[in-house]
Amino acid sequence: MALTGRTALLAALGSLPVGIFAPSWTGMLAVNAPLSLAILCDYALAAPVRTLRFTRSGDTSVRLGDTADVQLTVTNPAGRLLRAQLRDAWPPSSWVTGSEQAASRHKVTVPPGERRRLTTTLRPTRRGDPQADRITVRSFGPLGLAARQGNHKVPWTVRVLPPFASRKHLPSRLARLRELDGRTSVLIRGQGTEFDSLRDYVPGDDTRSIDWRATARQNTVAVRTWRPERDRHILIVLDTGRTSAGRVGDIPRLDAAMDAALLLSALASRAGDRIGMLAYDRRIRAQVRGRSAGEILPALVNAFAPLEPELVETDARGLSAAALQSAPRRSLLVLLTSLDAAPIEEGLLPVLPQLTQRHTVLVASVADPHVEQMSRTRGSIEAVYDAAAATQAKAQRRRTAEHLHRHGVTVVDATPDNLAPALADAYLALKAAGRL
Repeated sequence: MALTGRTALLAALGSLPVGIFAPSWTGMLAVNAPLSLAILCDYALAAPVRTLRFTRSGDTSVRLGDTADVQLTVTNPAGRLLRAQLRDAWPPSSWVTGSEQAASRHKVTVPPGERRRLTTTLRPTRRGDPQADRITVRSFGPLGLAARQGNHKVPWTVRVLPPFASRKHLPSRLARLRELDGRTSVLIRGQGTEFDSLRDYVPGDDTRSIDWRATARQNTVAVRTWRPERDRHILIVLDTGRTSAGRVGDIPRLDAAMDAALLLSALASRAGDRIGMLAYDRRIRAQVRGRSAGEILPALVNAFAPLEPELVETDARGLSAAALQSAPRRSLLVLLTSLDAAPIEEGLLPVLPQLTQRHTVLVASVADPHVEQMSRTRGSIEAVYDAAAATQAKAQRRRTAEHLHRHGVTVVDATPDNLAPALADAYLALKAAGRL
């Protein structure tokens, strides 16, 4: 292209794509011909963007709160050196607020025919399956005056799993389970338990445990010891309706329920029990069944990862039917739902006899710690009104729990931090009482 004058030069510049020049078009009209020629040459020497090749590798799953590294390999098949700024775009929930720009933007130099690997570090802030968006590349010329820009789509998905924060409570509950299971000196007797062994009578033992036949054969009084039955069935039912979407503290109620379900599953699988899971509102959202003890936790966290609350009223009759179909034999039915009066009285109570007739039912609910704080506030008229409202809400939850108790239901009502260990304790108490 011959550049004989300012008019011809500006005509050539006008044929180039908008946005390739670092200066604005207004500024371009004021520059002289040598500078414009330098910009044209710089643009011409910039490596093309469309011919670049990209591949991904790295983490495909991460626990919420941890970091995941996704590698992006850039291959430059062109004959010119690539000097580029690159943005690897992901959904906003893939980053902690304010860290997206530093984590997703990279500077890279790739000689002709070579490749370079870049690492994008994700720190997701919510569960789910975030997918990589487009890769935007701005390829600069050797002078840095002009650049070519283009986009590429390179798919990749990272599954964000529940954090399972309550696993810190597992060792202490396993120790209690070992005591309950007869592997330490504490042995129990209860209805529906399995015979374990004989031992000598110790003052304080229940006289009903004496084995008179064994006593007649030896010089000391023999006592039968028992251990809890194994291979019990436990069905965990998560209510994913509108009440599970409410936030308590920093997390939705559904996330707190998931954490409690994971701790209970880890404990029950160590006890030799079989665990199933059902997530339901107006239809089945997720289901896990028929998994071995070693497979149940990975199956649950993968099922929980994409699960989100639905802003609909839960169909209690449909939930009851789905639970009865998923648990055909006698089981411990753990329902993680709200203790709000209306959903319980209008939804759950009418169908509760169908469940309690065939299963042992345990209802677990997430309480709002802010309500407890409000009930203790004083010092102003507004604080007193807040305390009165909080006290009334707590009394209503107690009345709802009493309704469930009268139907033979065990109720666990605890704050998000305490729900998981409280549910595990309730399971151990049922096991110790021989109700499983």
